[in-house]
Amino acid sequence: MRRNGHWQFWIDRGGTFTDIVAITPAGEIRTSKYLSNNPDLYDDAAIHGIRQLLDCAPDETIPGEAIAAIKMGTTVATNALLERKGAPTVFVTSCGMGDALEIGYQARPDTFALRIKKSSPLYDEVIEVEERVLANGEVAQPLDLTQAQQQLEFAFDRGFRCVAIALMHGYKYTAHERALAELAREIGFTQVSTSHEVSPLAKLVSRAETTVVDAYLTPILRRYVDQVDGSFDEHRKPRQLLFMQSSGGLTSSDRFRGRDAILSGPAGGIVGCVDTAKAAGFDKIIGFDMGGTSTDVSHYAGKFEKRYETEVAGVRMRVPMLHIHTVAAGGGSITRYAGGRFRVGPDSAGADPGPACYRRGGPLAVTDVNLFLGKLHPDFFPSIFGPEQNQPLDREAAQRGFEKIAQEIGDGRSAEQVAEGFLDVAVEHMAQAIKQISLARGYDTKEYVLNCFGGAGGQHACLVAERLGITKILVHPHAGVLSAFG
Repeated sequence: MRRNGHWQFWIDRGGTFTDIVAITPAGEIRTSKYLSNNPDLYDDAAIHGIRQLLDCAPDETIPGEAIAAIKMGTTVATNALLERKGAPTVFVTSCGMGDALEIGYQARPDTFALRIKKSSPLYDEVIEVEERVLANGEVAQPLDLTQAQQQLEFAFDRGFRCVAIALMHGYKYTAHERALAELAREIGFTQVSTSHEVSPLAKLVSRAETTVVDAYLTPILRRYVDQVDGSFDEHRKPRQLLFMQSSGGLTSSDRFRGRDAILSGPAGGIVGCVDTAKAAGFDKIIGFDMGGTSTDVSHYAGKFEKRYETEVAGVRMRVPMLHIHTVAAGGGSITRYAGGRFRVGPDSAGADPGPACYRRGGPLAVTDVNLFLGKLHPDFFPSIFGPEQNQPLDREAAQRGFEKIAQEIGDGRSAEQVAEGFLDVAVEHMAQAIKQISLARGYDTKEYVLNCFGGAGGQHACLVAERLGITKILVHPHAGVLSAFG
């Protein structure tokens, strides 16, 4: 084992693949890619990759003295939000405001929709406490801690351990929120998020929703961070493990929380995209990051664009984030023929079982399209599939799937034509996403370079550029792991 030098690891833990860029003690760059979910071989792909590069045994702790820094972006919180798999949470607010988040701003995203579909709330229960502070700081109704204690204890006894506290004008007059937070911790709640700490700004709805997101996701995130932390020996130094935030900055593992992690992985991609394009002499850049689960697109024309209030998976949040537009059109996006139409996404085959060609009985996906049409060559793809994790991609499985759909359609078209139809749909999804961040905002895409990266980006870059009138495409040597590189 190499213990006498200092390694650096830059890691992007995506929904399908985990990418690792390692700098050896001699300054050499090494890259590797692992399935993010592979329970037969390892518990966590990032830790497994570090152990492999350091020649550690699977059950051996990682030597902290051998590592200078580990910088990681992760989609753990993002996936938990998208799949609604966060921690059960209680929302605590002022009396009479219990339905404020359900009512929201009463905005109709689709004005003419006859059937309104509302996103389900993240919290499981609401507690309205007797208190009210006016906008000028006057206490109109003192906080009834006895009543609050009874309700919090009742929720605790039924298994809740996470609480989000957001009171009227609590962002400015914090005494009542602080008293409730102290009470909740005394009762035994392990995750207590208060709005004056999470999002200390006016407007109850967005402030409260951000606080609920923080309480809902932080326990899931902490479990992952603690898992990574626990893989090192006692020589790991403070701030040796850093995580990418949605704003594009890094923070230490002990300060990384749910509100900061929604775009943790894609943010690294934007940083890497801009730096590599500027090094190549371009200053107007469209970032095109196509991974296994989704495609992230971004715009750069001299400065990083940020949003301070955004909506992800039907949930409003007010935290600084890099401006990224995401569509469910990744290599793992499921393709299906339904209702006389070709459909791509939004569901993803993920890493397990993965697309049909992964040899795990998965559904047809965009990766199968590219493999079957010859855009993806098994000889140049890692042989990490099958029971022994040593077989190449299975082109025959993809072919059987498209032949079956061709027979189902029954109009004489070939399996290749069916696959090309799915490819057209996927490319249109991506092109429309780029139009939203460029043409729809007054930017002419013909003046930009398309910096294409991600594991699947190169397979579609030319088709996407053609639809947008873009004449220059940049593919960096580390394009397949550029989010980790960033």
